[in-house]
Amino acid sequence: MSIQVKDVEHVAKLARLNLSDEEREMFTEQLNAILQYADKLNELDTEGVEPTTHVLHLSNVMREDEVHESLPQEKVFRNAPDEEDGQFKVPAVLE
Repeated sequence: MSIQVKDVEHVAKLARLNLSDEEREMFTEQLNAILQYADKLNELDTEGVEPTTHVLHLSNVMREDEVHESLPQEKVFRNAPDEEDGQFKVPAVLE
């Protein structure tokens, strides 16, 4: 499979990009080089290799969920720019 200039023009149109003639040629060459490099993977013998999503084993390290005492409202609102009725008051963002 190879990329033609018309393919680059189509993608540029979809992305609403205005490319010069030099850029079209450059991107065509670069994309073809990427495809050629990826095509080398077809030369590998992958028979018997299990599909993976990552080369290393990954696992989540979760801490135990522990209940802690919350800060009192007075202490929390000391850092607030403004407070009203026990809530943070912020400027309106909609008109």
